[in-house]
Amino acid sequence: MADMATSAVTTPLRSALRRYGTSYLMLLPFLALFAGFLIWPLANSLFLSFTRFDGINPAVFTGLDNFRQLAEDARFRHALGNTALYVVASVGLGTLLSLGLALAFNGTSWPHRIMRTLFFLPSVTSSIALMLLWKWVLFPSDVGLANTIVGWFGGKAVAWLATPGLTIPVLVLMSVWGGMGYGMVLYVAGLGSIPEEYYEAARIDGASAWQQFRRITLPLLRPVTTYVVVTGLIGAFQVFEAVYIVFRGTNNVGGVLDSGLMIVPYLYDQGFTHFKLGYASAIAWVLFLIIFVLSLVNLRVGRAMKEL
Repeated sequence: MADMATSAVTTPLRSALRRYGTSYLMLLPFLALFAGFLIWPLANSLFLSFTRFDGINPAVFTGLDNFRQLAEDARFRHALGNTALYVVASVGLGTLLSLGLALAFNGTSWPHRIMRTLFFLPSVTSSIALMLLWKWVLFPSDVGLANTIVGWFGGKAVAWLATPGLTIPVLVLMSVWGGMGYGMVLYVAGLGSIPEEYYEAARIDGASAWQQFRRITLPLLRPVTTYVVVTGLIGAFQVFEAVYIVFRGTNNVGGVLDSGLMIVPYLYDQGFTHFKLGYASAIAWVLFLIIFVLSLVNLRVGRAMKEL
């Protein structure tokens, strides 16, 4: 009986190997790279978050000490507050402007195509090049483009990068300018998928343009909006280049008075300036949990609104 049971189990296994063995074999190089360059670093980072590790001496297991220290770290809380403000402003404005651009340049004429291309270009340009361009634009003396324009109207030069109150608005401006073209393309695709018959029926029933937009366009664009918001949240929480290249000071990664300090630059500062790699790993996992929870909430809200 035991032999019969073993044979019954091995026969489907042999059949599966015979049928899919070549496919599994061809997947092995990818699985090896996936495990070596993603699974292993993630697992190692999770382990390091429970240790004290400087990259040179052996890691010392400390349990939850890194996470307790995070709860008491005033600078981390400041970075978290800055990041939250930046995320809300950049994602909210970026989503609204992306939708507005899509509605404005949704046609198939050449002018509309050219405008879509111009707005989309920053999304496919190197982020390093864009940040260097913005640093020149906001240069504090008259050499900077922004102060040159201010001078045309008789104004005095503004210390754009050294005024704490301007840091978050400038970061939001850079984010929205660089990302709204990507959202615009997604919204244009979403608008193109809405059947024209819906609008014709609404016009026959006497619906105004605003009513058509509110009752037809917005509800049918909910999946696109959910995607734009979720990907925008993920990208905004991981902002790094703008802070590091444009606002970083000689001894301060967050700019003047840490006005531009965000979670990822703070992670970098702790890990690669102060060599607190265990503490930096804990910050990374806290950031992962924040992004995961917010993305899950957005997906659930989007699904619930779709069912209404």
